[in-house]
Amino acid sequence: MIKVSGLSKRFDEYTRISYDDLCFETGKSYVMLGASGCGKSTYLNLLAGVLTPESGSIEIGGRDMAKAGMKEKDAFRVSFIGYIFQDFRLLEDMSVQDNIDILRLEGVDVSAAPEILRTLGILSKRYRKVNRLSGGEKQRVAIARALVKQPSIILADEPTGNLNYAIGRKVMEELISAARGKTLICVTHDDRLCDLFDYVIDMNQVAHGSEVEADA
Repeated sequence: MIKVSGLSKRFDEYTRISYDDLCFETGKSYVMLGASGCGKSTYLNLLAGVLTPESGSIEIGGRDMAKAGMKEKDAFRVSFIGYIFQDFRLLEDMSVQDNIDILRLEGVDVSAAPEILRTLGILSKRYRKVNRLSGGEKQRVAIARALVKQPSIILADEPTGNLNYAIGRKVMEELISAARGKTLICVTHDDRLCDLFDYVIDMNQVAHGSEVEADA
């Protein structure tokens, strides 16, 4: 269970964004839908501990990660969160397996990689360099890298943003299937994918931007 209350992020001395309170149940899938710039990616980065909120709490398993130090946040993210980036964040000149093996530097057990790659239909590409893969295959590698950690929480930022609709929907179906039993929170701008998820959150209604007076 993730419980988020009173969350806000200040970007500069004049601007902040605040969010309505939300809860995310273990084993459920959520899609955050909204226009570009409405605060979707910022919200994911706050949940992941990449960004620090100005105010509010992010309770995960009874721990308020919003108040944790960066070292604790980093350790928590490595152990419990799988993050899937829109731009893949893969090392193009390295093989699929090498892109997964690099997680060993963080102490991650990558022994589940073959089975996950098989589930995603790219086991045969295991030793191929990433720069020889299609966009859909690269996204599957990014998903596999997140899942190999066996995380309890999966955060996906526009995971199909670089793919056409048909391929993107197939990849999203595979992601949801592979994430069964975990908490999946996905950001997208494509409302055609919403029917795949348990819950749809309209971030245009949840996130509120405002101007604030500069501190004296």
